[in-house]
Amino acid sequence: MQKLLITSLMISILSWGCSVHKPDIQQGNVIEQEMLDKLAIGMSRDQVRFVMGSPALTNAFRDNRWDYYYSLHSDGELMERRHLVLTFDGDTLSAIDEQKLD
Repeated sequence: MQKLLITSLMISILSWGCSVHKPDIQQGNVIEQEMLDKLAIGMSRDQVRFVMGSPALTNAFRDNRWDYYYSLHSDGELMERRHLVLTFDGDTLSAIDEQKLD
């Protein structure tokens, strides 16, 4: 009986070690609906940066465009991917293009 109990315990311990936990991985700028709701055409770059944070990508040759990327992997699977393009005319936000990438 005691050997059976020890064997069962060892099998349980070994089976716990076999499962692999994959952590959630967020990359880029988190883009939440609440943030998008605060964006408005006509905002200054500083106001946009306050709401959205600094963009993930800026182009030295096209400084009128800010790109925000976000992806979430959970348990090794892609759960969400978003891309937001903000276009400026001078210092003023002139266009908002949100793409939900699935």
